[in-house]
Amino acid sequence: MASQCCFKRIEKKYPLTLEQYEQIKSGMRDYVKADQYSNYTISNLYYDTDDYNLIRTSLEKPIYKEKLRMRAYGTPGDHDNVFIELKKKYDGVVYKRRIILDADAAVKYIHNGEHPQNINIGQIGREIDYFMTSYQPSPKVMIAYDREAWQGLDNPDLRITFDTNLRWRDCDLDLRDGDWGLPILHPEDKQILMELKIPGAAPLWLARLLSETKTFSSSFSKYGTWYKNIILGQNAQNTQNAQDINYYNQAVTTERYFALSA
Repeated sequence: MASQCCFKRIEKKYPLTLEQYEQIKSGMRDYVKADQYSNYTISNLYYDTDDYNLIRTSLEKPIYKEKLRMRAYGTPGDHDNVFIELKKKYDGVVYKRRIILDADAAVKYIHNGEHPQNINIGQIGREIDYFMTSYQPSPKVMIAYDREAWQGLDNPDLRITFDTNLRWRDCDLDLRDGDWGLPILHPEDKQILMELKIPGAAPLWLARLLSETKTFSSSFSKYGTWYKNIILGQNAQNTQNAQDINYYNQAVTTERYFALSA
């Protein structure tokens, strides 16, 4: 039977310098402990329409937005678990609903529309079906990163994670093909992404630590950053190339005209 999970929480993201990372790690050590798995790699497949309607809408920062992804911890085999996640955000609150299937069944379900046999995907599965029918999305990019995870000592629902080595590929879009890819961020960008996941307000010690280290939240999105840096970047380069070619053709035509008129 497919397992189902639901989460409701506030998520905040903070791009960090290496100095800020080290200061925060030092300042939080008396309040947190290593997560159960501590250090691991996360791989995600993001699904979207052919014209990237979902991420374009998300980047406009509407009061409500949603996305679909398939997630694995490490590189799964055919019979290892992956998560199909429907992630919604309304008025700043994140609602994540997911089902757990083995990788082979998950790919057949999401990519080919084959419902897992003898498995009850339940209400969340019906919501995923509705999403697929409404948007008819397809896999667009694999995004992976290496994560260091911590949780609060007094409040285990508080999670602090640090993500590094953000990478992508838009070929071999199957999580079973590994977590290899090209860098998402430019070399001059901050290379460490901290995420806070909390059910309510941040504890006082954490708020003070963020203030002391001049660490400010951002609307950073891994998929959104990939779209802006890679897809829009390619489109901008293609437009510039077209303009350069047009300018060259005009120059050649003008040169020929004056040569014939001489």
